[in-house]
Amino acid sequence: MKEIWLLTEGDSWDEVKEQVKDAIEIGFTGVVVDEAYADKARKLGRIGVVAKKGMRGKVDGKDAYFIDISSADEQLKAIELSSDATYLFLRFSDWRIIPLENLIAMKKGAKLIAEVNSIDDAKVVLTTLEKGADGIAIRGADREEMLEFHRAVAEEAGKLNLKSAVVEEIRPLGVGERVCVDTVTMMSVGEGMLVGSSAAFMFLVGSESEESEYVASRPFRVNAGCVSSYVKVGEKTKYLAELKAGDEVEIVRHDGAVRKSYVGRVKIERRPLVLIRAKAGNEEGVVILQNAETIKLVAPGGKHVSVAELKPGDEVLVWLGKKARHFGVGVDEYIVEK
Repeated sequence: MKEIWLLTEGDSWDEVKEQVKDAIEIGFTGVVVDEAYADKARKLGRIGVVAKKGMRGKVDGKDAYFIDISSADEQLKAIELSSDATYLFLRFSDWRIIPLENLIAMKKGAKLIAEVNSIDDAKVVLTTLEKGADGIAIRGADREEMLEFHRAVAEEAGKLNLKSAVVEEIRPLGVGERVCVDTVTMMSVGEGMLVGSSAAFMFLVGSESEESEYVASRPFRVNAGCVSSYVKVGEKTKYLAELKAGDEVEIVRHDGAVRKSYVGRVKIERRPLVLIRAKAGNEEGVVILQNAETIKLVAPGGKHVSVAELKPGDEVLVWLGKKARHFGVGVDEYIVEK
C-alpha cells in the first residue's frame, strides 16, 4: 500500500504536537519531526516517526535521508543511498517526471517518498511508470488539507483491472475447513476480497453485507473460502489459513478500487464446500467456497450472486495475476496450477 507522511513544521512543540495528533487521527503512515521532538511524538500514539537532524533521520533505528533532487548528481546520490537506507524523502526543486522515473526504475531497497504540493502532483507521483513512488510527503498542512491528501492516496492505492469470467462448473465437494475473515472495516454490496486456488486467477468473493431470510448482515465479514486458498494482499498472496488478527488485507470493489483494512479475527470451521470453475478468455481458475446461500460472488456491475443460485453461463468478476509464487511473492519460473 502507498504511504503518506507529514513533514511537520512549527517553532514549538505545541505547534508540532497538534500536527502529529491530526496525522494519527487521520491515519497517516508517519510524521517527520525534529530530533528534539521525536520521543514526545512517539508518546502521542502508534505512528511512524522519523527523527530528523539536518539532511538525515532515523526511523526504528534505521537511516532515512532527505535529498533535494536538483541535478543528475543528486539523482545518482539518491540511487547509491537507496542500497542501505530505509527511506529516501525526495524534494524536486525543479519538478520533472523524468528524475522520478529514473529513481523508481533504478533504486535499490529504500522506499521513495516524494514531497508534493498539490493533489495533482500526488496523483502523478503515485502513478509514474505505472508503479509510482512508495508514497508522498506533505509539508505543514492543516487538517482539511491532510484529509484531502489522505483521500487521494487511498484512491490511487491501486486500481485493479477486474475481468468478467464465465462460470463453467459448480460441484459440491463434501466437508472441509473454510475461513471467515472478519475485518475492522464495514463493507458494502459490491465489495469483498480476491480469493482463489491459483495466484493467477482469483475470484471477487463478496462481503456478507446483504441480509437474508435466515441471518442478519455481517458487513465486516468475508466468508472467503477453504483453508488452502490464496487471498490477495497488495503485491503478495497469503493462504487464508495463515491470516490472523492484525494482518493487513485488501478490500476490493467491483470497479477495481482497492482500500486497505485489517483482520479483526479469523474463524476456521468445518463446513460443506463447493467448487466453482470459471473461464476468462483462455485462462481458467477455481475457487472453493462454503456451500451456503449467504456465500456470494460479485458479478459485473456489483451485484452479489449466491453460490446456491449460481449456474453455468453466469458471469462473475475475477482478477488475473502472476502464476508463480514463492512464499506469496511473484517469481519468474515455470509452474502449473490446476
